[in-house]
Amino acid sequence: MIARKSGWMNEELQIFSGSVRKFFEREALPHNERWNAEGKIDRDFWNKAGEAGLLCVTIPEEYGGMGGDFRHEAVIVQQEQWTHFSGWGNGVHSGICAPYILAYGTEEQKRRWLPKLATGEMVAAIAMTEPGTGSDLQAVRTTAKRDGASLVINGQKTFITNGQHADLIIVVCKTGDVSGGAKNISLVVVEANEVTGYRRGRNLEKVGLHAQDTSELFFDDVRVPADNVLGGDEGRGFYQLMQQLPRERLIIALGSVARIIPLIGAAAQGREQYPTPHNQT
Repeated sequence: MIARKSGWMNEELQIFSGSVRKFFEREALPHNERWNAEGKIDRDFWNKAGEAGLLCVTIPEEYGGMGGDFRHEAVIVQQEQWTHFSGWGNGVHSGICAPYILAYGTEEQKRRWLPKLATGEMVAAIAMTEPGTGSDLQAVRTTAKRDGASLVINGQKTFITNGQHADLIIVVCKTGDVSGGAKNISLVVVEANEVTGYRRGRNLEKVGLHAQDTSELFFDDVRVPADNVLGGDEGRGFYQLMQQLPRERLIIALGSVARIIPLIGAAAQGREQYPTPHNQT
């Protein structure tokens, strides 16, 4: 297959792409078979990725990130596919959760959580889907009811990426009438190791992405400070979701395209197997 330079690539990104590839070959591929069998990657892989500068690459340096742009995120997604490393939930951690906090968090929230996400000290998840609600986010039934200076969360989530490892969970819930639709939805951040009543359920089996932990989560009278509402204002969650979900779809599409590029090349040359495109940029 002929390597072809994409218009958005430059020399700095090519160097970064090479370093990402070497990191995956050294730290991920030797364990990939075991991780697929166990249903999750090793927790310390997140710390190693943080040390290598692969977490929160689009987050400004003042909050612990690399200060890059979406092209840096795209390089990581591509190399995940090209090295056949499937199972790392960094697309959710760095590509989705960190940008929510950067875009909507208070200054205190950004300085409190983003540096820990960038080092891998915390692994992030976003808990949207519930049994019976699917993609209808206005129909979520998880509640976060005010009790003095706290919010008390009750509900169940399912199909949550990074569910087994997550230390920080952005929970989509109703802070008002559960039947109130979009206007009562808020994003409430739960620091899983700091609360009681939070439980991880099954690590769910899937058709693919076997090493990516995807879990049920349960919240039974989980009490968090009311200040943990993302951005500080209740009822803004649906707006925040609608603003950020296109980014999630873009990351999924990018991974799909990156996966299919070498397949097309192999088919064109009549091969049943395809090589990893070392020089494809």
